[in-house]
Amino acid sequence: MSNDDIIYRFRVALFARAQEVGVSQACREFNVHRSTYYRQLRAIRQWGLDALRPRERRPPQMPNHTPPWVEQRVIAFALGFPGLGPRRIAAELARERWGGIVLSPSGVYAVLKRVGLNTRARRLAVIAGTAIPVAPERPAPEEERHIDADEPGDVVQLDCFAVGRLSGTKGRVWQYTAIDVASAYTWAELHQTPHNPDARFTSALLERVATDLEAAGWALKRVTTDNGSEFRAQPFRETAARLEADHICIKAGRPQSNGCVERVQRTILEECWRPTFARALVPKLTALRRDLAGYLRYYNEDRPNTGRFARGRIPADIVFGANKMHRTGSVR
Repeated sequence: MSNDDIIYRFRVALFARAQEVGVSQACREFNVHRSTYYRQLRAIRQWGLDALRPRERRPPQMPNHTPPWVEQRVIAFALGFPGLGPRRIAAELARERWGGIVLSPSGVYAVLKRVGLNTRARRLAVIAGTAIPVAPERPAPEEERHIDADEPGDVVQLDCFAVGRLSGTKGRVWQYTAIDVASAYTWAELHQTPHNPDARFTSALLERVATDLEAAGWALKRVTTDNGSEFRAQPFRETAARLEADHICIKAGRPQSNGCVERVQRTILEECWRPTFARALVPKLTALRRDLAGYLRYYNEDRPNTGRFARGRIPADIVFGANKMHRTGSVR
């Protein structure tokens, strides 16, 4: 017997008792107010005894209630892309290709927290099939904006990132990275050297960046790097001078001055390398290059960038969407 049946039988007994001892006495015995009795009496006269049955109500939907199918979509997407955080997942799910699900980053985090997947370490542990968490990440300090870049080519930052020693390679594998600050368009390559990064690869990467910007109608104006030997070497400096780009080395001990390329390298680490190493038992250099090329296509041509400069736009749309060459003043 349900609660609705119990309430219905209670109300029927009240009216039956009222016929025997009167309304006032029946209301005192059943602890019901007389106004409630007469309100229900009017409903009985109009609709019959069925009016005494409680009205069926659907459960109230709270403002922060997430439907089960949305939670399933969030969990599946988070496991498919374990390197993405709540803000990135919310931005991707809002796109039409993923169903146009409008959910705030805090809502995504709440869903992931309920199932114990609210950190990248836990999601990567599920992908890798192990309970061993990844080393805890240090939160990036908040820094005020101090880089001025109004259009592509104004500032390009370069840096190198050690991927590690891989099976079948001699020496260490390095990731050479460049990013256009105004658009967040990123270039990255993998090369192996005996020990430290080589100026040959940084020079080639700089030429590639200048060529791509020129093809899109932009001029490379300024390049910022750290004080590594691969950037202070003569080949790199000669390449920057030939491209008519100002080369600026940041002050020692202030990596935040090169913060855009540092941040994109961390993004590649979280969204590309950690899932790759979690899935592969013995990663090879060829496979890593293929994964990096695929991720950069996604990052540059399909992924909305939520940085301060891009503001939700796709980097390729910023670089190749307009063809202005301010150096010559002509439009191509």
